[in-house]
Amino acid sequence: MTLPDAVRALAEADLGAVAQRFLDAGFAVTLPARGIMTIKSAMAARASVVLSVGVHGDETGPIEVVAHVLDALSHAPSELAVDLMVCVGNVDAIAAGKRFIDADLNRMFRPVRGSLADAAEAPRADAMIKATEDFFAGAGPVRWHLDLHTAIRPSVYPTFAIVPDLIADQGKAALVGWLGQAAIGAIIMNPSSAGTYSYYSAEHHGAAASTVELGRVGVLGQNDLSQFADVQLALEGLLRGAAATAAKAEPHVFKVAQEVIKLSDGFQMAFDRSTQNFTALRQGDVIATDGETVYTVKHAEELVVFPNPDVRVGLRAGLMVVRAS
Repeated sequence: MTLPDAVRALAEADLGAVAQRFLDAGFAVTLPARGIMTIKSAMAARASVVLSVGVHGDETGPIEVVAHVLDALSHAPSELAVDLMVCVGNVDAIAAGKRFIDADLNRMFRPVRGSLADAAEAPRADAMIKATEDFFAGAGPVRWHLDLHTAIRPSVYPTFAIVPDLIADQGKAALVGWLGQAAIGAIIMNPSSAGTYSYYSAEHHGAAASTVELGRVGVLGQNDLSQFADVQLALEGLLRGAAATAAKAEPHVFKVAQEVIKLSDGFQMAFDRSTQNFTALRQGDVIATDGETVYTVKHAEELVVFPNPDVRVGLRAGLMVVRAS
């Protein structure tokens, strides 16, 4: 299948042509690392937005969406109403068509990486952290980071978002409003970091940040982009400074009840790999066993999200969430 030029270029972390168009239009443009571009205007009081894709190399749908959004803006650069950083995450994994090369890049945005410190992805995480620090340095109070993903498993809610609970109220309200405009089905309010890129931006740079899960993993160029239509419209509105519109649907809101941590290689989930995200379990149900440790449901109902027994020892193997009151 022949990829559109814009999609191929972004997937290959080649931002040169887009950068040149914004440069020609008078913007200050930098390419601090492969697959990372910042675009800033001399105009004051602009929001600062980080848009990241491909942090997992097999999550290709958002790459296609952002490629089309960015290409259209680069041909009408005066319509860009924010300072923008675009980040293509795990470039090598995208090229290989794999989730990661050595270890999950989206667990490396933390000061102590433990067993991940020597992973092949660690230098890439360092480059992304440095570029993000530089982008937000001196930025105004309105800061966003949308880290776009797709899920490994099917989901009761095909689109959902994880929002750090520490975001300031004003930014959180704006973010939740945007997620509604994008027709995101569910929001998980997360109280603690698992080393993700979006939580890093919220914690260290005051960004209204979210990991946004959009459907399932797919082959580059073969994604059904119609399922991303609402997200694409919402992205275009955000980058063009359009007035907020009414939510397409009010997202269901959840909060984290417990994290399931893989403590040893003996870790076993109590359900199979066909289990969907947001599958409900009842109080007392076994979630996972790990030697003498048994994870069980503590509330009347908890829903499982991101169950993944294949993570490295010491990392989160799943979230259990409850409906927010």
